[in-house]
Amino acid sequence: MEKSVFTTEKLEFGNFIHYPDMEIPEAPGVFLTGPSGSGKSTLLRLLNGTLSPSSGSIRYQGRDLETWDTLELRREVLLVGQSVFLFDGTIEGNFREFYGYRNLPAPSRERMETFLGICSAPFPLDKDCRTMSGGERQRVYMAIFLSFGPRVLLLDEPTSALDAKNSHGVVKDILAHCAREGIAAIIVSHDNSLVEAFALHRILI
Repeated sequence: MEKSVFTTEKLEFGNFIHYPDMEIPEAPGVFLTGPSGSGKSTLLRLLNGTLSPSSGSIRYQGRDLETWDTLELRREVLLVGQSVFLFDGTIEGNFREFYGYRNLPAPSRERMETFLGICSAPFPLDKDCRTMSGGERQRVYMAIFLSFGPRVLLLDEPTSALDAKNSHGVVKDILAHCAREGIAAIIVSHDNSLVEAFALHRILI
């Protein structure tokens, strides 16, 4: 039986979003479902400490979230949001910028190419990100974040800029990587076809 990576109790945000008590399993394919405005994206930000709840509690790995060091938590629980930000310049330059921002040594070019491949972004490392489409930029952005090797990956609408064919391929490969590496993946998506195809667990918000 899978253990829970997060548990919540009497969780509220802003006194207007009231969450059911949840046990989120440590699995590579947990989809948060529910109507628009139910607080799914907000929940992801609560889980990695970007936002703080108005009341209630969150436990990560059995430990109250408030007792975690913020930087340590965000290294382990990585949020890839809907808004894609890339620096001007090349793909390789972006890997180096993001790693430098975290005071980490840049990955090898081979590792960069590996994660670009996982995210269906097999572009030359010297490709200028300013010339890329929204969907291409989104895939490169996900590749950079996935390469950090988090313990938990939070994906907020990861295919919002992709067509249906690319959406399924990208999610399939990312979740396969998470399964191989023992990474828990928690996903918010309004694409019901992705939920039907890849959800190992569904949690209704």
